Amino acid sequence: MTFKYELIKKDKYTNARLGVIHTAHGDIQTPIFMPVGTRASVKAMTVDSLKEINAQIILGNTYHLYLKPGMDIMRKAGGLHKFMNWDRPILTDSGGFQVFSLSGIRKISENGVEFRSHIDGSKHLFTPEKSIEIQNDIHSDIMMSFDECVSYPSEYEYVKNSMERTLRWAKRGLIYHKENSHKDQALFGIVQGGMYKDLREISAKKTVEMGFDGYSIGGLSVGETKEMMVDILKFTIPFLPEDKPRYNMGVGTPDYLLESFEAGIDMADCVLPTRIARNGTALTSHGKLVVRNAKYSEDFTPLDSQCDCKVCKNYTRAYIRHLVNVNEILASMLLSYHNLYFLLKMCEDVREAIKEDSFIDFKREFYKKYGY
Repeated sequence: MTFKYELIKKDKYTNARLGVIHTAHGDIQTPIFMPVGTRASVKAMTVDSLKEINAQIILGNTYHLYLKPGMDIMRKAGGLHKFMNWDRPILTDSGGFQVFSLSGIRKISENGVEFRSHIDGSKHLFTPEKSIEIQNDIHSDIMMSFDECVSYPSEYEYVKNSMERTLRWAKRGLIYHKENSHKDQALFGIVQGGMYKDLREISAKKTVEMGFDGYSIGGLSVGETKEMMVDILKFTIPFLPEDKPRYNMGVGTPDYLLESFEAGIDMADCVLPTRIARNGTALTSHGKLVVRNAKYSEDFTPLDSQCDCKVCKNYTRAYIRHLVNVNEILASMLLSYHNLYFLLKMCEDVREAIKEDSFIDFKREFYKKYGY
């Protein structure tokens, strides 16, 4: 098995930790933010641009890749790495989040989830085994178990039944994985349970008992407050083993990332940096900058004077605002590049702070400048 997590160091004053995830397509220095490449592409970013900003790992989306281009083409291409010319690690989600978001056009049963394609209305069935089969064809380095992501708020009994079914699905997926997956693929279990601590504890303990290669905390950042997210995160993590990577799914704002890393999370992902880029917003060391606003029309300074990315070195707020307001594709490209660079540089600084046992000082200073 090529996959392995190596714990390098823990911060002296927090639960933040420095580590390395070894995969068949290279090592991942953690804590790390992972850009999302839903349809075999991180939006508005070329592979060369991703490498320039030192993206160590990207995500692919099982649901979307299954529908288009489809697994026949994926197999003929030799997997997602070859298909998109990316030679670094790839993580794929299970497709569960997208399937369960298709409210009204899907039906949940013990077997799996029957749904209709959002593209053409065709009927499909995702089971725990089918999800792993698709991820095998994609040949990602890290796969996710098929689970139900429950939104907030949800009633206790519904969350309990969902969590228990997710555990049964996890076991089925793990059995299929052991018998069918490529030897260099890892499979992560997903802890669910909503905002109910007793359910989180049961889910975490029983998922860990199954013996996955890593553990994801699902069902957070789905409508609850930041305080609730942090509380559930800090409650859940102690039930997870120290010798396996921990992944908080779907968080991407700087504060959510820092809170996650402080609690002991190693990996996180979100579409936020590229999504807000397409809406004309930049992440900067002093907070969000809505560059499309008229007040930047004659502002010939960089997006962030403290950023050394090539966008900030070569382009002004006024120019990027112009691109945004005339709907030029280049606006999304420049803002996406900068936003992803900003978060990956923040992760690099976090890793350095953990080395020096100064995570708390780094976080305090970051929050002060950012305006939290």
